[in-house]
Amino acid sequence: MDDSSGTNVAYIDKTYDSNGHTYGEESESLLPEPVSAPSHKPLPTLTSSSRFHVALAFVAGILACLIGQYFFPSLISTAGRGTPCSNRYEMLSSPYAGSKVAHKYPPASATNDFPSYFPTDVGYAGPTPTGAEPGIIATAPSYPLQNGPQNLLGPSNPSKTIGKGNATFDIFKYWGNLSPWYSVPSQTFGLDTTPDAPEGCRITGLHFLHRHGARYPTSFASFAGPARFAQRLRNASADGKEWEATGDLKFLNNWTYKLGGDLLTPFGRQQLFDLGVSMRLKYGFLLQNFTEKQALPVFRTESQDRMLYSALNFAIGFFGYPHQDKYLQSITIEAPGFNNTLAPYKTCPNAHIPSKADRSIPYLREWIGIYLNDARERLQKQIVGFDLTIEDTYVLQQLCAYETVALGYSKFCELFTEEEWEGFEYALDLYFWYTSAFGSPVARILGVGYIAELVSRLTETRIETHNTSTNATLDDNDITFPFGHSLYVDATHEVVVLHIITALNLTNFATDGPLPADHIPPNRKFIASQLAPFATNIQFQLLSCSSTPTPSQIRIIINDGVTPLTSIAGCPDQKDGMCPVDTFVEAEKTVLREADWEWDCHGDWQVPPGTAWNTTTGNAPKRPTT
Repeated sequence: MDDSSGTNVAYIDKTYDSNGHTYGEESESLLPEPVSAPSHKPLPTLTSSSRFHVALAFVAGILACLIGQYFFPSLISTAGRGTPCSNRYEMLSSPYAGSKVAHKYPPASATNDFPSYFPTDVGYAGPTPTGAEPGIIATAPSYPLQNGPQNLLGPSNPSKTIGKGNATFDIFKYWGNLSPWYSVPSQTFGLDTTPDAPEGCRITGLHFLHRHGARYPTSFASFAGPARFAQRLRNASADGKEWEATGDLKFLNNWTYKLGGDLLTPFGRQQLFDLGVSMRLKYGFLLQNFTEKQALPVFRTESQDRMLYSALNFAIGFFGYPHQDKYLQSITIEAPGFNNTLAPYKTCPNAHIPSKADRSIPYLREWIGIYLNDARERLQKQIVGFDLTIEDTYVLQQLCAYETVALGYSKFCELFTEEEWEGFEYALDLYFWYTSAFGSPVARILGVGYIAELVSRLTETRIETHNTSTNATLDDNDITFPFGHSLYVDATHEVVVLHIITALNLTNFATDGPLPADHIPPNRKFIASQLAPFATNIQFQLLSCSSTPTPSQIRIIINDGVTPLTSIAGCPDQKDGMCPVDTFVEAEKTVLREADWEWDCHGDWQVPPGTAWNTTTGNAPKRPTT
């Protein structure tokens, strides 16, 4: 699909005036006089006598509190949020727990909103000498790992989730695509190595692909969904049905739904900022390439809100603030009719036909009916007057993950055992296997556009024919799609990350497929929490090695786990996961030649329901021969 008509554009986050200055630069004046400045009354000045009376009143108030707490403890403890001596935790948490409204910020019309009074550049910055760029990955004796999320709390009573006596059970790693990203152990993907440069090699470049940060639930859900459950509870109350929760579910009596939709959560913003910082610490030395070329890096994202602000938070972490003059942000459009390798499904009609693209629901229903059957019966006994379905029980697990990454903590996390969390993780493995990865008949075709761009960058040659999701307007332009850079950063969704893993032919993750719906395969390789969590990231690392017959090498690192490339045609079984760049490129060119976008995305093909037809390569049924 050649979109060279020019309808697709990129927005570059840098604008100059005729003098070469960027728009929006703040004046160095501390408080410039506005056209119509509001009047402000001067604050009254306290005399010595008035200061004495204020201090005396303050001390008297403290004494009154202490006396009241000693002689009337019950009165003080129930006095409510208006009492100075009331418990701080009750003041903060109780009104929040029963809140019926969403918290909207910022205010629509702030009365003190006078930006000219608060310039961000007032001069007088002091000395600003620059130091050397960091390069942990090239200089440090070990590689820094991401061990767990910051600012999030797990179950307050962890013993309830432990069903196998595993005191080190980490609930954050069992939420599939809703898990915060973490560094997988070094041997997870089969190689006992780390992302550090192998002996005899030095890192020369990086193509970095990452997902957006933690978000609220999406407005579209093909199965289950927290908002639906909350609506069922509200409807039950509105219909006059009296339901009451007890035991572990007692908190539901005062629980209200507080999640937004689609947007990044505060923790999600932090994830991408932290990811940017960590990548600067690891790969900052690659920026020297841009100084030598007198060029700026071009990072890509797309227009969806959580995608755009994930990319900007990453950039602020990587470059520091202000960041606008340190790189160029290409913002592609995620909407029907715009070719976009970071959102390829928008131009693939067959990706929107559930009978073709989304084959997961029957598998998902079967599996949750198995692993959550006991949990549903256990929890149903604790809520009278409300029919808790198996789908509702699954949603309670979703709420644990969503509330934690949105609000910092969730009471729902205490409701399930370790085995049930393992079942939840596998439910999401099933979902993504059959909708976005090796079990989906459109996964490979949706990933080939990014492969075409990767090959184009590695070979420094333009894409010959735009017959997939590539964007001719952008990819054929030296400014929006440059060659010869040592660092590329692209932001996308978890489904696209899985499309790309499938299209790359990383079939070492597909050895257990087709995934069954009646049990969890032992030692399975395809685990969504390791491949596609919030802020998941892939490093396509370029190296120059004196220790290998071919100096120019590439390797793929997913969430800090080095991935073997032996499933890619011609790539050797190499202990550090390296493959000669030329060999890798030729294998991926074969993938591109075999891709049939017109048939896979527009063809009138069907797949039988259930297990009558399965793929472990992400391919659609072959085009019939004439």
